[in-house]
Amino acid sequence: MIYEPSNIVLFKEKAQVWASSFSTVCIFDSNNYNDPFGSISLMIAVGDTSEFQSDNLQSFGSLQDFINQHSEEIIPGYLTYDLKAYFFVPEYLLTFEKSKVKIKATDPLSIISAIELIEIKKETINFQGTIKNRMSRQEYGIAFQKLQEHIHKGDIYEINLCQEFYSEDAKLNCFAAYKELNFISPTPFSCFLKHDNNFIISASPERFLSKRGERLISQPIKGTAPRGKTPEEDNEIKNRLKNDPKEISENIMIVDLVRNDLTRSAKAGTVKVEELLGVYSFKQVHQLISTISCIIKPEVEATTAIQNTFPPGSMTGAPKISAMNLIDQYEKGSRGLYAGSIGYFNGRNEFDFNVVIRTLVYNAKTNYLSFHVGGAITAYANENDEYQECLLKASAINKLLS
Repeated sequence: MIYEPSNIVLFKEKAQVWASSFSTVCIFDSNNYNDPFGSISLMIAVGDTSEFQSDNLQSFGSLQDFINQHSEEIIPGYLTYDLKAYFFVPEYLLTFEKSKVKIKATDPLSIISAIELIEIKKETINFQGTIKNRMSRQEYGIAFQKLQEHIHKGDIYEINLCQEFYSEDAKLNCFAAYKELNFISPTPFSCFLKHDNNFIISASPERFLSKRGERLISQPIKGTAPRGKTPEEDNEIKNRLKNDPKEISENIMIVDLVRNDLTRSAKAGTVKVEELLGVYSFKQVHQLISTISCIIKPEVEATTAIQNTFPPGSMTGAPKISAMNLIDQYEKGSRGLYAGSIGYFNGRNEFDFNVVIRTLVYNAKTNYLSFHVGGAITAYANENDEYQECLLKASAINKLLS
């Protein structure tokens, strides 16, 4: 059913509040960013009629079987860095475009009535807890120096070193936190996902991989700078970022890695860089983003294309396997969902997935709250600059929790 509310902005807000009360919900919000490779401005998936879970997804074939069984459905979910997976078939699905909303439900009129009755109330996040750092400043410095030694020895060219901030005694109004984070840091791949006691609150600006028709698109981010306090300072910072040899080299090495990953799924000769080193501005930061695409071979299934490129190269380094082995060695603790991907498959065998960065993860049963930040190390990287970049990337979540 297509519904055109008298006030689409208010209806969107009410619909998200309505959805947040269910035990299973996923909200994707592009925050009105102009995206030639995306198709949905806001999607709300509620309830589940069927679900797929795996604690060790070594074979993506089982996930593909699940998708094939529900080939006419939109199926949201996530893959963690260590290949845990959760996907579900929604009971109700609302997709928004401009002034209209498409509602998929057995009784859409009752959904509309329930949403229109919602009263919008200002909620606070009510965060309680003590945030700790899994890696001290000194430990970060030691890991940084050791990894740079591996680069100088030729073991790797680039690596993404990440650190976790966490609380073991946290209390949080998760939906209020999502709305506040989305206000502080609106991004094109924002997401709120809840199932059972697990909550994901994401302000990701990065696309991992999407498939539109026969085309695969990846948009790795490498290169970060803060926003300026004045328009003049902001432009100066953008120009410095665009011409910074260290930031450029970070980005280009990952572009080469992604090109290599895509060749495993691509028709011969179709991998191309559509945009190299584009400067994109978000509320907190400027980023260098490159866009790489290919035409997928007809025999390559959706999950195989993801498997061929997972985990996102921007979160590992180059070469990918060598970098991942060193990540296991030098990072303290598990990445979990961080550096994984959240997104959805749809009935045309298409999909769109983000990179899990700038993301809070919370378990309401154990009261464990966690978020990670990281940055790339190259031969010319400066330890203090990279550490400060980590703090910059954590600034929106720290502002939220403060």
